[in-house]
This record gives sequence, structure tokens and C-alpha cells, in this order.
Amino acid sequence: MIPNRLCLRLSNRMKFIDSTWQTWPPPQHLAGLGIQPKESKLKLSLETRYRGDVVIVYCQGRIVYRDEAASLSSLVGEVLKNSSKVVLDLSGVSSIDSAGIGELVLLHTWAQAKNADLRYASPSPFVRDLLGLTRLDSFFEIHSSLHEALAAFQSKEVCADC
Repeated sequence: MIPNRLCLRLSNRMKFIDSTWQTWPPPQHLAGLGIQPKESKLKLSLETRYRGDVVIVYCQGRIVYRDEAASLSSLVGEVLKNSSKVVLDLSGVSSIDSAGIGELVLLHTWAQAKNADLRYASPSPFVRDLLGLTRLDSFFEIHSSLHEALAAFQSKEVCADC
């Protein structure tokens, strides 16, 4: 028994497949179909406000690897260039991962290098527990409310005159 030549065997059975046969055109009106547009990749919103010479950075969302952590570092890095008193309000932070913790440590190190005061205010119970587990609560100056963090700046100024 002699097999058929290789090229004849393969050419009889091989067929070209159209790779677009299962694709559909994207819908033009997503709202009419009840589909919400894709939400932003960044799940951390940051807002800065000034109270006297103190800059307050309000964080809302999650501080996690990549874009969120990088945006926090970028904003606070810019703030530290112009201000020596910064409060990070963590009351709106729902989750934080190891990269977020690392960014908080990095920001604290930057503040120390610039002789700036960086304080953390009103972390959620989850964030507070995580800072306690990593023992960063003894490294950072954490206040239970924004009012306490701002008052700590005032008391430091009074004691500086003593």
C-alpha cells in the first residue's frame, strides 16, 4: 500500500476559514439596549482643598496597583512641592492593596525628605485594620477625624513658640 503524496492529501482536506464569521457590529445606541457605557478604569477620585496653609487631599474609591496608586502619588507629589502641611483624608477609601500601602509609605518618605508634615485622617475600619496589621499605624500619624488632624497642626504651631 502506497500512501498518497503529502501535498495532495492535505490540499483535499484543508479549507480556508473566514475569521470574521462570528463577529457582530458594535451597537450604535447602547442606552437604548439598557447597556451602560464602560466605566472609567480609574476607580479613585482625588480632590484637593486648602484650609489655611494646610492642603487636604480627599480620597474616594480604592488605592490599588497601577493607575490609582500612581495618580495618588502624582497628585500628592505635586502638592508636596508647594506645601509643607498635607492631610490625606482616607474616609472614602473602600479598599487598598499592597501597592497602595507601598504608595502611602513612599508619600510619607517624600514628605520627610522635604521636611513636610503628612498626616492621615479618618481611615475606614478596613484601612485602619490593614495599617495596624502592617504596623504602619505606629509609623504614620493617623487621626480618627479630619478635624483632629487639622487641630494637631494648630497645636504643633503653639508648641513651637514655647
